[in-house]
Amino acid sequence: MKETAQILREKGLKVTPQRIAVYNMLLHTQDHPNAETIYRTLETSNPTMSLATVYKTLDFFKQLGLVQELNVGEGSSRYDAKVYCHPHTVCTVCGCVSDLENEELSNLHTKLSVPLDFEVTCEQLILYGTCASCRKAAREHSL
Repeated sequence: MKETAQILREKGLKVTPQRIAVYNMLLHTQDHPNAETIYRTLETSNPTMSLATVYKTLDFFKQLGLVQELNVGEGSSRYDAKVYCHPHTVCTVCGCVSDLENEELSNLHTKLSVPLDFEVTCEQLILYGTCASCRKAAREHSL
């Protein structure tokens, strides 16, 4: 895997400790954090980083195709370093956002372009429901 600094340079970005920290966090998490969560997670190890820097960095990354922005209906965007088209699940109880690795649901845009006579460039499928942990906690609470 390429070093983060090299990836940023190849995209024409100036390499800064803040950009490296934000991108590394997104590369190594499955949580799909929002900007505030990224800031809170990184602020102790990057005391010169501001929330505004995180927002600007995420915007640069989105424009350059390094991250995708997910709007799951909670008022702030979530971010994912996996930029290929793939579906997600959202737990309506705890708010957990997860990648949904399912062959039948992946790359719907390529499967549907011909039958729809519509050139789909990418899809963003989000399934809402209750995750296994929240269902288990609800069962235990009702006992």
